[in-house]
Amino acid sequence: MPIDKELEELFNDPLLDDIGREDLSLFNVPDSFKPTEKDKPDYVARRVPCANFADYEAEFQLVQKELKTGKRSIKKFKANALKAGNYYIIGGVILLLDYIDDLVEKTKRKKKDARTRCIYENGTESDIFLDTLRRSLTAEGYFVTESSDTNETVFDTKFDVTVDDKQDGWIYVLRSLSPNPQISNQKDLYKIGYTITPIEKRIANAANESTYLMDKVEIVAIWKTYNMNTQKLEALIHSFFSAVQFRMQLVDAAGSRFTALEWYVVPLGIVENVINRIIDGSIIHYRYNPALISLEQLPEKEQEDSKRSYDTKGLKVLTLIIKQMWLDEILAGRKTVEYRQLKQTQLGKYTWVSNEDGKRYLTKYDLIRFYVGYNKDRQTALVEIIDTTYDTENQLVEYHLGRVLER
Repeated sequence: MPIDKELEELFNDPLLDDIGREDLSLFNVPDSFKPTEKDKPDYVARRVPCANFADYEAEFQLVQKELKTGKRSIKKFKANALKAGNYYIIGGVILLLDYIDDLVEKTKRKKKDARTRCIYENGTESDIFLDTLRRSLTAEGYFVTESSDTNETVFDTKFDVTVDDKQDGWIYVLRSLSPNPQISNQKDLYKIGYTITPIEKRIANAANESTYLMDKVEIVAIWKTYNMNTQKLEALIHSFFSAVQFRMQLVDAAGSRFTALEWYVVPLGIVENVINRIIDGSIIHYRYNPALISLEQLPEKEQEDSKRSYDTKGLKVLTLIIKQMWLDEILAGRKTVEYRQLKQTQLGKYTWVSNEDGKRYLTKYDLIRFYVGYNKDRQTALVEIIDTTYDTENQLVEYHLGRVLER
């Protein structure tokens, strides 16, 4: 039915016959509620093609490269003073604040502001007002830090290797040689792991092992480690990149389906930089931003929080004893659910009974404090619980794990 026909029938509805002028006046909008015509700006800054973008293109490419290698990082913009010559990010686009013009008084507002020249990595430019740029950055922007070279020999200098030192193993980065389009077309796909045997020997049978995606691999980077727990170093790396873990179901030689672990979609330079920062201890000041493919410096408050114990006041904390191998899996982001058998002797720990209906419900904890064994110097970690469910068939309480808040 045409819309005009529908409206005609609606207006001819007998129910409307009883509506008088007073009733119809309900639809009159008071003058004070009517929108007033706003002053239109004389000029609106728009992005236009940058005529001399060739003068800036190489520098933009270098900034992008240094972000992907970790030589530059990003920092959430917090109303900092804008400075000509610095790079910023708005909406995922890098811009250079080329220069700031003289302050002028805006018409009608009597507020001084300055035009800018902003060059964008897509080859455009604008002369947006400085205050408008500041507000946009404060809402959703980042500041790009200056470039700083990393020490590529950090392992040797940190471990101070001598003939008396004992090698613990190797941390390695591998690239798959699989022709599978889902793998070969995935840019920056690497396996990060550790081994206590020579890596060449370890990957000799890669084409028949699910952990290597059932195909040959090539060595991209490798480090010898000394005087440390290499497995814990690997777990820290995996935990840091958990948001970009590559998950793909494959079938092994026996016909069984599997999901390979330890594969991550992240630029090699970032991986190398993170390993270096774990060794020198500065990693606590960073997190990985997968959307912008770069290291992001934590705000100062979060950096301070990471140095002290997490405040659990007012939160319900469940304490569990766990084996070292399972805690390592949790810290690496591979184990995301912790299970506990609901035994008769543990009902009071995992459930509660309502006084209103007499039914038993799962106790909703906020956090789990994991302990490895019972020794005084045992390893511990505090982990967020994002959901609690119950497997009726197997009588298992399932704690779905979130962030690692303290380790």
